[in-house]
Amino acid sequence: MTGEVESMVQRRRHDLGGVAGSALMLALLAGVASAPLALSSPALAQQGAVAFNIPAQDLNSAILSFAQKAGVRVLFDTARFRGMRSSAVSGTMSPSEALGRLLSGTGLSYNFSGPNRVTISAPQTGGGDVGADGAIALAPVTVETDGTVGFVATRTVAGTKTDTPLIEVPQSISVVTRAELDNRNVQTLLQAVDYTPGVRTGKAGHDPRYDAFSLRGFDMTYTGIYRDGLRLPGANMSVFKIEPYGVESVTVLRGPVSALYGLGSPGGLVDVISKRPVAEPFGEVEVQAGNYDLWQGQADIGGKLDADGKWLYRVTGLLRDAGSPNVDGSGVNNMNFIAPALTWQPSEDTRITLLGEYQDSETPAALPNYAWSGPNNANFNVAYRDYNRQNQFQYRVGYSAEHRFNEVITARQNLRYGEIDTKVRYNISDGILLPNLTAARSTTYVHDRVKSFVVDNQIQADFNTGPVEHMVLVGLDYSYLWLDGGYGFGTGSGFSPIFNMPLWPITDPARTSSGYKQRQTQVGVYVQEQAKYEQWILTLTGRYDWVDTDSEDTLNYTTKDASDTSFTYRTGLTYLFENGIAPYVSFATSFVPNLGVDKSGNPFSPTTARQVEGGVKYVPPGFDGYFTASVFQINQDNGLVADPADPLFQVQRGEVRARGLELSAVANVGAGWQLRGAYTYLDMKNVSGAPATLGLSVSGQPYHTFTFWADYQFQEGTQLAGLGVGAGVRYTGASWGNSLNTFQNSGYTLVDAKLSYDFERMDPRLKGWSGQVNAQNLLDDQYVTCDAGYCYKGTPRTILGGLKYKW
Repeated sequence: MTGEVESMVQRRRHDLGGVAGSALMLALLAGVASAPLALSSPALAQQGAVAFNIPAQDLNSAILSFAQKAGVRVLFDTARFRGMRSSAVSGTMSPSEALGRLLSGTGLSYNFSGPNRVTISAPQTGGGDVGADGAIALAPVTVETDGTVGFVATRTVAGTKTDTPLIEVPQSISVVTRAELDNRNVQTLLQAVDYTPGVRTGKAGHDPRYDAFSLRGFDMTYTGIYRDGLRLPGANMSVFKIEPYGVESVTVLRGPVSALYGLGSPGGLVDVISKRPVAEPFGEVEVQAGNYDLWQGQADIGGKLDADGKWLYRVTGLLRDAGSPNVDGSGVNNMNFIAPALTWQPSEDTRITLLGEYQDSETPAALPNYAWSGPNNANFNVAYRDYNRQNQFQYRVGYSAEHRFNEVITARQNLRYGEIDTKVRYNISDGILLPNLTAARSTTYVHDRVKSFVVDNQIQADFNTGPVEHMVLVGLDYSYLWLDGGYGFGTGSGFSPIFNMPLWPITDPARTSSGYKQRQTQVGVYVQEQAKYEQWILTLTGRYDWVDTDSEDTLNYTTKDASDTSFTYRTGLTYLFENGIAPYVSFATSFVPNLGVDKSGNPFSPTTARQVEGGVKYVPPGFDGYFTASVFQINQDNGLVADPADPLFQVQRGEVRARGLELSAVANVGAGWQLRGAYTYLDMKNVSGAPATLGLSVSGQPYHTFTFWADYQFQEGTQLAGLGVGAGVRYTGASWGNSLNTFQNSGYTLVDAKLSYDFERMDPRLKGWSGQVNAQNLLDDQYVTCDAGYCYKGTPRTILGGLKYKW
């Protein structure tokens, strides 16, 4: 494979001082992007000294480490260099000198065509261009990468909306790479984030309908999930669902982020990055099978559409036909998914990527649950199979565009339009009727439709004022959400438990119980400064939002309008030690308007939150790993909870305080090992509000969680080369089962496992073929978890095996 490794650790900047720097700042804040265009480009200068500590290792990995540390593009042939070893590089020196030492003894040569671009070449028997020194240079293909290798990512856009090293973001942040998603064969967004700190999944047991989870104790379902940097808005029963096979990476940013993204959860955000076209032609096809009658086929292909590589494409698709655990009879978990993508890159400074998706899914609408009434009650209510399904159709279309005007100014626009159509059907038993022993049933039918439009416009400026490096971001974003829905109740046909069949079909009841329409618009303006002085990094972010919400009761012909405005901000300070340790401290705020009214018809006030966080990050020099430790306190005001007097309505509680400690580690240890681990301590209490819950813990949130995943690939030269073995453990500690803290959920431990094999090691003619088997909850631990007084069954053991061909 031919590739280019690009690292932007050190950005080319203009030196601006005094009046010139002040003028540029004023021009940016005024939105005048043309002011800096007249500034001259820097000439090729002598490269500065950099501290390197790269041990001898596989050459491809060594070149990647060099590119990340030196901040240069390296063009090289990864396939040709596979199996070669580098020399060690240690000490402070120029990138040119460091690369020379790294390549010592390999017979390879290099040529710097600029301060940030180098080509590594080698003599060949044919092909390529003959250089002045007689060497034949490789013909590199430009492939952009974020420096990700295996489980470890070094950079992110989600933390600052700019390409920034993880170690410089003044908040706790994790990235789950495509390599890890494949390694654990992730089937849901919940599985993707399961091994990251601060995340609580499964609070309502096994639920395939939604990507519902909490972060630092706060729900993420409606306001915390993003796709390609843009919020995935949802309402009522219509929430965009993520198919992980179409995902390149998942970033988990913990703590309030309203200063950049507008309305959002105090717990943070999860940004899902879609798969995008790459220049190198590739393809894979896989067939999978598993328990609960699962059959799945998936394919991912892409490459160039023209010889120059200005047009690139990618198509990702999946078909799944499966049963679903924890339901009566024939509950299903089916999916039809396709995501095309097209990139146009007319020059190195301009890129536009079109992103699309079509998705059609079906899951159960109701899963086993019961209301807690004592330790001896475990009488689960189960909906009969003939009227228990949730069908959801969704699609999205949009683009990501970027243009670099010069060495200072870059403009970006991300845009997406999407729709969801959700139909929910379920039934409940009203008791057994004598003498025919049939179950009388009631039915519920919900139909919700959502339309959404989101656009984010950004201008970024990179420049210097004396010894201070600046990265200034100015943005304007807009979002629109439209909901049209309603629900109705009816009487269903009887069901015979003896013959396990309904007496006659059920028709959908009319939506006469509730009808509603809601429209919400949001406009936000934000400014961010990332200033670097020597080892200090100061991050300042401020934003102002205007939100208008119109609600209409289509049955009673009443309307309610609400307008909310808010200023949110984030301040962060980081210090970068030369040994890779980076302590930081930050303060951030968030807000989210609340839709709906209470039982008396009064609209809700916005929910607000503030967080203080401190921690330390560690990226060891010469070691492919990322380690973090953080402590935090979040205070949330006016959060919504179920009304104790009538659970059909909501009320606003007073203040909730979440305090916690998070530890995280991810590393490619070498010699075939890849690891990820996390520990979370969370103490979440009601500090004001209803007297009955004052000082008590929030239900469903354990004090302790721990996860650890390890994967080992047997190395070349061993008898088991090609075999991969992985295992993981997920521990969830005890938590309270209701808001009055009268009973507890017991802690539980789940074990996951993986086995893979590359068949080329068996026979070279099988190149590209591989097999993999993954198990979730391998020991089939039967557990129940309760939240807000209701109890649910956890996910039982699931096993999934696949056969893949890659080219």
